[in-house]
Formats: sequence, C-alpha cells, structure tokens
Amino acid sequence: MHTLETSSFRTAIHVLQQASMTWRERVPTSLPLGGSGWATTMACLFEATAPKPGNVHCNAAFPDLSYEDLTAAAMAIGPVFENDKKKRLGEVILDAVQETRLVTNSNANLGIILSIAPLSVINRSIWLRAMEPDFVLLLSSEVSSFLKNLGPQDSREIWSAIALAQPGGLGSVQQHDLSGPPPQNIVSAMLAAAERDHIAKMWSIGYSDVLADVISDLTHNLSKSDNWRLGIVDAFMRQLARSPDSHIARRHGEKVALNVSAQAAAILKTNGIENSHVLQGFDRSLRVPVRINPGTTADLIATALYIILRSPLNA
Repeated sequence: MHTLETSSFRTAIHVLQQASMTWRERVPTSLPLGGSGWATTMACLFEATAPKPGNVHCNAAFPDLSYEDLTAAAMAIGPVFENDKKKRLGEVILDAVQETRLVTNSNANLGIILSIAPLSVINRSIWLRAMEPDFVLLLSSEVSSFLKNLGPQDSREIWSAIALAQPGGLGSVQQHDLSGPPPQNIVSAMLAAAERDHIAKMWSIGYSDVLADVISDLTHNLSKSDNWRLGIVDAFMRQLARSPDSHIARRHGEKVALNVSAQAAAILKTNGIENSHVLQGFDRSLRVPVRINPGTTADLIATALYIILRSPLNA
C-alpha cells in the first residue's frame, strides 16, 4: 500500500487546478472550484483529453463515440454530482446516466459514474484529511462502510441506471444477470462480478486495492512536470501494464487482455512513453483490425483524478 507524499500531492492538485483554467468558460459557474461537481467534470475532461492508447480522445474517435460525446457527458453530470439536494446514491447514479443520455446516445461514462458516485455522497468531512499519508486507505474505508448500508431502493435505481446505459461486453451470467430482476443488495451483485470487472471489485473489496497505485503514479507524474497529458498517459500505461483491463478481457478474452498489458509493459521498459511514434503505433494496434478498448483502465484514471481534484489544498 502506497502512502501519499504530502508535498507531491499538493503539487499535483495545484497543477490540475491551473490546467483546469483551459475549460473555465465552459464549466457551469454553479460548480464551485474544488467541489464534487467541479471535480467530476474536470476529471472527465482531463481523462478524455489525454491521448491514451485505444481510447477516444481529442484526436481519435470510435464510430459510435466521439470526443465531443465525452466532453458533453462531462458537463452534463457535474451538476448531478454536486448533489446539493443530498440525494441517495441510487438517485445520483440514475440521474447521472439520464443526464448523459440527453446529450449522447452512446455509453460515454457509466464506468466513471459508478466509480465516482460513491465518493461524491460520503461524508464530506473525509476530504479534510486529504493530506494525511494514509488518506487513500481512509477514503476507501469510508466508502466501503457507506456501501454496506445501501438499501433495496438504491439497488433498484443502480440496476436501472446500468440497464439504461447499455454497457457492452457484459455477456450473460447465471447470477445477477442484467436482464433479470435487480438484486436486493447491489454490493453482493458487485462482489459476484468482482473477478471480471475492476469497478465491481472496488465496490465490493475496496477502492484502495484498485486505485492506490494509480493515484501514486498520477501524483508522482504531476508533481514532476506540468505536462499533465503525458503524466496521465504514463499513469494509464502503468496501470494497464500492472493489471489486464477487465473490459478487454470481457470483450476479447483474458489472453488478449494479458497481451495488451505485456505490450504496455514493454513500452514502459524502453521509455517508449516519451516517443510519440511508439505510442501512436500501440494506439493503432488497438484500433485495427478490431477495436480493443482499455476502457476500464481509463475509468480508473478518471476516478483517481477526481480524488486529486476533490482534495482541498488547505486540508
């Protein structure tokens, strides 16, 4: 388990806050700097803009999903995650998916919504401890305690939200299949899916187990350079090398996911992350002849960015 290095964490927050000024005229003024809604929108914009191989970004699109879809979805869910009315988690998730559907017909952000939503509704006082070395563990414990107390209504709303988003690659499963009735306990359903989905694993086992390394990589990169695009891509590649992407595994099988991770590791080993031709070649290999999208890894990057952006500099 990594512990946060306070000065590096502060620098990373500062770098992202400064870089966020790029979008200051587009982000709703109703979202205060450092608030949950602002952090959500900015995390989505940073993640979408960084040219991560195999994903939609500002220079690459899929036939059914564009960069404009991602930015529109980022703007749409910010006010939902500000959660001024203190809505329940199920309401927040369903509202966020519904607002996304108003601006795009594609599943632009379900993984991000499911990952960030619990962080947006927990007791806000936890963020005042952001500069403590074991903050990620504290945050994970707070989320896990919160999720254990979800009721059937939250489960029904979250199930409806997932169905509305129409995520691809889920397949058919015997237990808690999306075509069936909603579970009484959504965390039990997530636990059943934990081995095949990293976001379900976060919900059922804990955020720190999945996100600690990602936050550490982002913090290190952003504290060393204000080139946030490269810093995000580097953290993305490191997470992909560490852990086969669960979206790829569901869509194409474990062997393909392991091969993609091995390619990412080889690029990092030769410092290819700083060679645009190497990254572009890797990116092309994930698009042609078939789309091999490390989408869950991108969702984890967005969640880690949210945690950094949500953390107050004066904590």
